[in-house]
Amino acid sequence: TAQRITSLYDLMDRAYDANEIHAHSRSLGHIPLISPAPRHQFTCEKGKRKNSYATKIVRTVKVVPPRQLTWAEEDRLQERTMCERVFARLKDEFGGRAIRVRGATKIMAHLMFGVLALTVDQLLKLTG
Repeated sequence: TAQRITSLYDLMDRAYDANEIHAHSRSLGHIPLISPAPRHQFTCEKGKRKNSYATKIVRTVKVVPPRQLTWAEEDRLQERTMCERVFARLKDEFGGRAIRVRGATKIMAHLMFGVLALTVDQLLKLTG
């Protein structure tokens, strides 16, 4: 698809929040929009146990606050969450998860009836 369209952004959730993924996205000329995830730093220290010659390893965890997004990144991520909510409602409430028909045309009709019902439901919520 990179030959047919020009992507400006790489939109991902917090599971993809890694420095390597950010760097690869920038190397492609894209702007990475990734939800920030809290980071953990682990440190290990050797210490002596009381009344024993054995040493134990104490592992400590320090939580580093996640990076801050700019207002533009926040706005674009909000658009993503709106789309995900629509897809979740389509799957959970309007039959998009379990399609029991065969053929591309019938599947498309089934999904479009779900989209139509979802649209009517949203309009009724806005007016009522």
